[in-house]
Amino acid sequence: NAPLPEVVYDLSRLPEPVRRMHGLIVEAARSGDLEKLRPLVGVGEEATHLSVGDTVDDPIEFLRQSSGDMEGQEILAILEEVLDAGYVHLDPGTSEELYVWPYFFGIPLEKLDARQRVELFKIVTAGDYEEMLSYGAYNFYRTGITPDGRWAFFVAGD
Repeated sequence: NAPLPEVVYDLSRLPEPVRRMHGLIVEAARSGDLEKLRPLVGVGEEATHLSVGDTVDDPIEFLRQSSGDMEGQEILAILEEVLDAGYVHLDPGTSEELYVWPYFFGIPLEKLDARQRVELFKIVTAGDYEEMLSYGAYNFYRTGITPDGRWAFFVAGD
């Protein structure tokens, strides 16, 4: 029964480090070159989580293998589409604080209005949506950036 997080589209409302990382990721995705993400994913404890369960040795190779094509353009397109959606600011003022795209991750799917479902269908199919309703949450790709501008994750699944 907690209030829903605000859905925000205005990137100027992001803290500068978050806005900067968002821009760098979008620029890399639009380049079509998966390697452009390498300097953004971090290493060690600061590494971007790319898998819900498994450890990833080479993040770029993992993304390439996750893509439907051999060059990784599909995964770059998904990343760009996710970052073009609105975002939510989750857990403000806590150690878990994050800015998360797309906002569907932070909103119960059954609460989406018709306009928001159109936005969702830019990212997933109607069949995916039905499966997510059965599962109880959005579980396609989402990405999060910490308030200090660290790219925290880009994952799909539960």
